[in-house]
Amino acid sequence: MAEDCLFLTSKKGNIDIRRMTNGIPQVSFVIPVYNEESNLPTLVERLIKIMDQSPISLEAVLIDDGSRDNSRAMLKQLALVDPRFHVVLLSRNHGHQLALTAGLSVARGTEGVFVLDGDLQDPPELLEEFYAKHLEGYEVVYAIREKRKEPWYKRMAYFIFYRILKKIANVDIPLDSGDFSFIGRKVVNILNQMPEESRFIRGMRTWIGFKQIGISYNRQERAFGDSKYTFSKLVQLALNGIFNFSEFPIKFVSSAGFLAIASSLLYFFYVVIKKLFIGQVIEGFTSLLFVIILFGGIQLLAIGILGEYILRIFFQSKNRPNYIIDQEICEGKLLK
Repeated sequence: MAEDCLFLTSKKGNIDIRRMTNGIPQVSFVIPVYNEESNLPTLVERLIKIMDQSPISLEAVLIDDGSRDNSRAMLKQLALVDPRFHVVLLSRNHGHQLALTAGLSVARGTEGVFVLDGDLQDPPELLEEFYAKHLEGYEVVYAIREKRKEPWYKRMAYFIFYRILKKIANVDIPLDSGDFSFIGRKVVNILNQMPEESRFIRGMRTWIGFKQIGISYNRQERAFGDSKYTFSKLVQLALNGIFNFSEFPIKFVSSAGFLAIASSLLYFFYVVIKKLFIGQVIEGFTSLLFVIILFGGIQLLAIGILGEYILRIFFQSKNRPNYIIDQEICEGKLLK
């Protein structure tokens, strides 16, 4: 199996790391990987080409998020052969946002990191354009997805979610922007100090502030395989974005309560007027059923919304580590 992984190394034969100052890169690619064995050869080939040609020193931090295919073995072999690849193997599948958090914590880029996914929908070749904006003084350069080559229902769901989030969030999260971005070292250091367990990094990145700018691009289709972001994972990510960066849900409960009281009072006056002035009595069963359904639904909704906030407090209060690193290979050496 190890021999099968050797095609991932540089075609030049000798690996040029002379541009690295004291072995420390200027910029780190940070790429979470989960069951991407079919995409890895192409991804690594493109990364190697960029690193071979770039005038700045680069490293690629690849985080295996508990893959069940051959990705783990391929990454480990790659890192042992090419010291420009810095590989982190997590103990299990922790989820995309926590895998990304692990990558940010070990990335050594002195000027910043370039965050992208391992499915090749985010082209690594855009580094030069993003880095140029960073040199102009921007601490965060985020990608804006103008077109997405994905099923229509996914595009519609993303479109609706980002616009709802922008409307209700207490920070100005850019529309149609994901994790694909160049993040300056100053912001990376702050992100590493933020202890949130339910992470929504694109929101955290915005909350930090400093000069930020967006660059438009067309999001490509996956090169191979299917998306590892299941519907339930996308829903969980969306809930983290809403509940971590908006007061709207809890205020909505209060508004719904006032609306329920107002509706009940109106209905009460309606019943009294019909009784006193028209002489018609509304049957009690219908009235009682209406009140039970109305208030029961509002109470369950309120409990559910409060539960989302309490659940996040519960997990945060445990103070467990957000992720566990099984092995880390840096500069061709096994660190742990």
